[in-house]
Amino acid sequence: MTVGRLLRALLAGLAFTLVVTLGWAVPASAAPPNIPSAATARSELAALRVAAPGSMSGYSRKKFPHWITISGSCNTRETVLKRDGDDVDTDEDCYPTSGTWYSPYDGETVDSPSDIDIDHVVPLANAWRSGASSWTTEKRRQFANDLRYPQLIAVTASSNRAKGDQSPDDWKPPVRSYWCTYAKMWVHVKHHYALTITSSEKGALSDMLGRC
Repeated sequence: MTVGRLLRALLAGLAFTLVVTLGWAVPASAAPPNIPSAATARSELAALRVAAPGSMSGYSRKKFPHWITISGSCNTRETVLKRDGDDVDTDEDCYPTSGTWYSPYDGETVDSPSDIDIDHVVPLANAWRSGASSWTTEKRRQFANDLRYPQLIAVTASSNRAKGDQSPDDWKPPVRSYWCTYAKMWVHVKHHYALTITSSEKGALSDMLGRC
Protein backbone atom coordinates (compact mmCIF):
# COMPACT_ATOMS: atom_id res chain seq x y z
CA MET A 1 0.00 0.00 0.00
CA THR A 2 1.33 3.41 -0.96
CA VAL A 3 1.69 6.18 1.59
CA GLY A 4 -1.22 8.07 -0.03
CA ARG A 5 -3.54 5.08 0.15
CA LEU A 6 -2.51 4.38 3.73
CA LEU A 7 -3.26 7.98 4.71
CA ARG A 8 -6.67 7.88 3.03
CA ALA A 9 -7.49 4.63 4.81
CA LEU A 10 -6.47 6.07 8.17
CA LEU A 11 -8.58 9.19 7.60
CA ALA A 12 -11.58 7.11 6.57
CA GLY A 13 -11.19 4.99 9.67
CA LEU A 14 -10.98 8.06 11.87
CA ALA A 15 -14.13 9.53 10.30
CA PHE A 16 -16.02 6.29 10.87
CA THR A 17 -14.90 6.17 14.50
CA LEU A 18 -16.11 9.73 15.08
CA VAL A 19 -19.49 8.94 13.54
CA VAL A 20 -19.94 5.90 15.77
CA THR A 21 -18.58 7.26 19.03
CA LEU A 22 -19.95 10.79 18.84
CA GLY A 23 -23.22 10.05 17.10
CA TRP A 24 -22.51 12.39 14.21
CA ALA A 25 -24.87 11.97 11.29
CA VAL A 26 -24.62 12.77 7.62
CA PRO A 27 -26.57 16.02 7.15
CA ALA A 28 -29.75 15.95 5.12
CA SER A 29 -29.23 16.87 1.50
CA ALA A 30 -32.04 19.40 1.82
CA ALA A 31 -33.69 21.03 4.78
CA PRO A 32 -36.94 22.84 5.51
CA PRO A 33 -36.71 26.60 4.94
CA ASN A 34 -36.45 29.38 7.47
CA ILE A 35 -34.78 27.47 10.32
CA PRO A 36 -33.78 30.15 12.84
CA SER A 37 -30.50 30.55 14.66
CA ALA A 38 -30.23 29.06 18.13
CA ALA A 39 -30.29 32.56 19.64
CA THR A 40 -33.50 33.41 17.80
CA ALA A 41 -35.08 30.12 18.82
CA ARG A 42 -34.22 30.71 22.48
CA SER A 43 -35.79 34.16 22.30
CA GLU A 44 -38.90 32.77 20.62
CA LEU A 45 -39.14 29.97 23.18
CA ALA A 46 -39.10 32.50 26.01
CA ALA A 47 -41.95 34.37 24.33
CA LEU A 48 -44.24 31.35 23.92
CA ARG A 49 -47.18 31.16 26.29
CA VAL A 50 -47.13 28.18 28.65
CA ALA A 51 -50.50 26.51 29.10
CA ALA A 52 -52.02 23.13 29.81
CA PRO A 53 -52.94 21.18 26.66
CA GLY A 54 -56.42 21.84 25.38
CA SER A 55 -59.12 19.29 24.70
CA MET A 56 -58.96 16.93 21.74
CA SER A 57 -62.75 17.14 21.45
CA GLY A 58 -63.76 17.63 17.83
CA TYR A 59 -60.31 16.89 16.43
CA SER A 60 -59.94 15.29 13.01
CA ARG A 61 -57.09 15.34 10.53
CA LYS A 62 -59.73 16.25 7.96
CA LYS A 63 -59.98 19.64 9.65
CA PHE A 64 -56.41 20.28 8.39
CA PRO A 65 -56.92 19.76 4.63
CA HIS A 66 -53.79 18.28 3.01
CA TRP A 67 -52.17 17.60 0.63
CA ILE A 68 -53.07 20.49 -1.64
CA THR A 69 -51.89 21.34 -5.17
CA ILE A 70 -48.77 23.49 -5.09
CA SER A 71 -47.73 23.79 -8.73
CA GLY A 72 -48.95 22.03 -11.84
CA SER A 73 -49.73 18.46 -10.87
CA CYS A 74 -47.48 18.54 -7.77
CA ASN A 75 -49.12 18.46 -4.36
CA THR A 76 -47.48 19.34 -1.05
CA ARG A 77 -46.18 15.85 -0.36
CA GLU A 78 -44.62 15.52 -3.80
CA THR A 79 -43.09 18.99 -3.53
CA VAL A 80 -41.37 18.08 -0.26
CA LEU A 81 -40.19 14.75 -1.68
CA LYS A 82 -38.52 16.64 -4.54
CA ARG A 83 -37.09 19.28 -2.20
CA ASP A 84 -35.64 16.88 0.37
CA GLY A 85 -34.42 14.12 -1.94
CA ASP A 86 -31.33 13.64 -4.07
CA ASP A 87 -31.51 13.01 -7.83
CA VAL A 88 -35.31 12.82 -7.75
CA ASP A 89 -37.05 12.07 -11.05
CA THR A 90 -40.82 12.20 -11.36
CA ASP A 91 -43.46 10.98 -13.75
CA GLU A 92 -45.97 13.20 -15.53
CA ASP A 93 -48.15 13.20 -12.42
CA CYS A 94 -45.23 14.45 -10.28
CA TYR A 95 -44.84 11.16 -8.39
CA PRO A 96 -41.16 10.27 -7.82
CA THR A 97 -39.90 7.39 -9.94
CA SER A 98 -36.35 7.43 -8.57
CA GLY A 99 -34.19 9.19 -6.02
CA THR A 100 -32.80 8.80 -2.51
CA TRP A 101 -33.90 10.37 0.74
CA TYR A 102 -31.85 10.85 3.90
CA SER A 103 -33.97 10.91 7.04
CA PRO A 104 -32.28 13.14 9.65
CA TYR A 105 -34.47 11.80 12.46
CA ASP A 106 -32.97 8.31 12.38
CA GLY A 107 -30.02 8.59 10.00
CA GLU A 108 -31.51 6.18 7.44
CA THR A 109 -31.21 6.57 3.66
CA VAL A 110 -33.92 5.02 1.50
CA ASP A 111 -34.54 4.87 -2.24
CA SER A 112 -38.28 4.26 -2.28
CA PRO A 113 -40.74 7.14 -1.80
CA SER A 114 -43.21 4.69 -0.27
CA ASP A 115 -40.82 4.36 2.69
CA ILE A 116 -40.89 8.12 3.26
CA ASP A 117 -43.47 10.12 5.17
CA ILE A 118 -43.80 13.89 5.17
CA ASP A 119 -43.74 14.76 8.85
CA HIS A 120 -45.53 17.75 10.29
CA VAL A 121 -42.80 18.92 12.67
CA VAL A 122 -45.50 20.24 14.99
CA PRO A 123 -48.11 17.48 14.61
CA LEU A 124 -51.64 18.41 13.65
CA ALA A 125 -53.09 16.96 16.86
CA ASN A 126 -50.55 18.86 18.95
CA ALA A 127 -51.45 22.06 17.15
CA TRP A 128 -55.14 21.39 17.78
CA ARG A 129 -54.67 21.14 21.54
CA SER A 130 -52.33 24.15 21.64
CA GLY A 131 -54.52 26.63 19.83
CA ALA A 132 -55.51 25.44 16.34
CA SER A 133 -58.94 24.23 17.50
CA SER A 134 -60.11 27.85 17.29
CA TRP A 135 -58.65 28.51 13.84
CA THR A 136 -60.54 28.75 10.58
CA THR A 137 -60.29 25.83 8.18
CA GLU A 138 -58.24 28.01 5.86
CA LYS A 139 -55.64 28.70 8.54
CA ARG A 140 -55.45 24.99 9.38
CA ARG A 141 -54.99 24.28 5.66
CA GLN A 142 -52.09 26.75 5.58
CA PHE A 143 -50.51 25.15 8.64
CA ALA A 144 -50.80 21.61 7.26
CA ASN A 145 -49.18 22.56 3.93
CA ASP A 146 -46.70 25.22 5.08
CA LEU A 147 -43.64 25.32 2.81
CA ARG A 148 -42.42 28.73 4.04
CA TYR A 149 -41.63 27.69 7.60
CA PRO A 150 -39.83 24.55 8.86
CA GLN A 151 -43.04 22.59 9.37
CA LEU A 152 -42.68 19.83 6.76
CA ILE A 153 -39.80 17.38 6.36
CA ALA A 154 -39.25 14.07 4.58
CA VAL A 155 -38.34 11.30 7.04
CA THR A 156 -38.68 7.54 7.20
CA ALA A 157 -42.20 6.29 7.74
CA SER A 158 -41.03 4.32 10.77
CA SER A 159 -39.62 7.40 12.55
CA ASN A 160 -42.67 9.50 11.72
CA ARG A 161 -45.03 6.87 13.09
CA ALA A 162 -42.93 6.36 16.20
CA LYS A 163 -43.25 10.09 16.83
CA GLY A 164 -47.01 10.23 16.30
CA ASP A 165 -48.44 13.41 17.81
CA GLN A 166 -45.94 13.56 20.67
CA SER A 167 -44.15 16.75 21.72
CA PRO A 168 -40.40 16.87 22.46
CA ASP A 169 -40.86 16.04 26.15
CA ASP A 170 -42.19 12.62 25.07
CA TRP A 171 -40.34 11.98 21.77
CA LYS A 172 -37.09 13.18 20.27
CA PRO A 173 -35.32 12.12 17.05
CA PRO A 174 -33.15 9.04 17.68
CA VAL A 175 -30.19 10.92 16.15
CA ARG A 176 -29.17 13.16 19.04
CA SER A 177 -27.04 15.39 16.85
CA TYR A 178 -30.30 16.53 15.22
CA TRP A 179 -31.93 17.63 18.47
CA CYS A 180 -30.74 21.23 18.13
CA THR A 181 -32.19 21.59 14.62
CA TYR A 182 -35.40 19.81 15.59
CA ALA A 183 -35.93 22.13 18.57
CA LYS A 184 -35.24 25.22 16.45
CA MET A 185 -37.83 24.09 13.88
CA TRP A 186 -40.44 23.21 16.51
CA VAL A 187 -40.07 26.51 18.38
CA HIS A 188 -40.11 28.61 15.20
CA VAL A 189 -43.34 27.02 13.96
CA LYS A 190 -45.08 27.39 17.31
CA HIS A 191 -43.93 30.98 17.58
CA HIS A 192 -45.06 31.89 14.07
CA TYR A 193 -48.51 30.41 14.65
CA ALA A 194 -48.79 31.67 18.25
CA LEU A 195 -49.37 28.17 19.61
CA THR A 196 -48.95 27.41 23.30
CA ILE A 197 -46.52 24.98 24.93
CA THR A 198 -46.68 22.98 28.14
CA SER A 199 -44.14 23.47 30.90
CA SER A 200 -42.57 20.05 30.29
CA GLU A 201 -42.41 20.75 26.56
CA LYS A 202 -40.65 24.05 27.24
CA GLY A 203 -38.13 22.32 29.49
CA ALA A 204 -37.34 19.69 26.87
CA LEU A 205 -36.93 22.31 24.14
CA SER A 206 -34.65 24.38 26.35
CA ASP A 207 -32.45 21.34 26.99
CA MET A 208 -32.34 20.53 23.28
CA LEU A 209 -31.38 24.08 22.35
CA GLY A 210 -28.59 23.77 24.91
CA ARG A 211 -26.96 21.31 22.49
CA CYS A 212 -26.65 23.94 19.74
